[in-house]
Amino acid sequence: MTARARTPENQDELLEYRLSLRLGPVHARQRLGIEREAEAKVFGQDHSSFHLENWATAPGFIRTCLRMVGLWGRGQTNSLRLNTVHNRFNLPGLPEAFEGFRILHLTDLHVDMDEANLQAVLRQIEPLDYDLCVLTGDYRKLTWGPIEGALDGMARLRDGIKGKPYAVLGNHDSVRMVPALEDLGYQLLMNEMAPIERDGQVLYLAGVDDAHFFKVHNLHQAGDKIPAGGTSILLSHTPEIWREAAHAGYDVFLCGHTHGGQICLPGGIPVTLDSDCPRTLGRGYWRMNGMQGYTSPGSGTSVVNVRLNCPPEVTLHTLTRGPD
Repeated sequence: MTARARTPENQDELLEYRLSLRLGPVHARQRLGIEREAEAKVFGQDHSSFHLENWATAPGFIRTCLRMVGLWGRGQTNSLRLNTVHNRFNLPGLPEAFEGFRILHLTDLHVDMDEANLQAVLRQIEPLDYDLCVLTGDYRKLTWGPIEGALDGMARLRDGIKGKPYAVLGNHDSVRMVPALEDLGYQLLMNEMAPIERDGQVLYLAGVDDAHFFKVHNLHQAGDKIPAGGTSILLSHTPEIWREAAHAGYDVFLCGHTHGGQICLPGGIPVTLDSDCPRTLGRGYWRMNGMQGYTSPGSGTSVVNVRLNCPPEVTLHTLTRGPD
């Protein structure tokens, strides 16, 4: 007599069952457990550690301060003035088929934060020409609670993206979003690698789960199948694991999380990056330990929908075999 497989009895069980099949039972259990623990602390008002986005009074406090100094309106206007920033990665070992390959990089969209900002992003990317789109996390406004608003925004964004987009999760994102995002056509890289093929040659795209708050990234699992000498690109929400990634041998590191500071002093000097990394990694192109990287300030906003001295952007990276 054979035992019948246990069928999930409700939506929560079905989600956990599906995540266990997709991610493996340990990763799914770990991510869900940390999320539930964090939500309990937020709803219980346990502010034992300082995370600005988790403080319910933070938006009102910042809004009041900016209005008092006359910068609230300007900051809101700035948040909708997206730039398309062009960056080049010079990779001598790049396969010839990928010469001039263009990657559209979107990050920190917080699509349920501000409808006007989402529409600005859609307008900004509509005319762009690119070969691949990647997203490096933070699609939800809050770090807890419902996911439906973020999924609705991501569905509309998906309609505006050409080709199949690859994505990783950020510290604002719930692992509960993974099945729905993949049903929408995003391919999530959850400590995984996807080979990108072109004219018989391959570029290796890896991605890790959030390394900032959840600490569930696994560079070994993501990169073990990349052959020696293969050109590799790592997607991470945060730049904080730059040292690990460089020693793991990745050629290019794409990330976000910092918002470039979002509210900066004149000259673009960030008040905070909310990231345990050198300030030189806080925004734009950088090179560390032989690895090239780019930290995008992102397209959206967090806590309050304002930007000062730190324009939002969508980024177009071009890969080339040419010299620096």
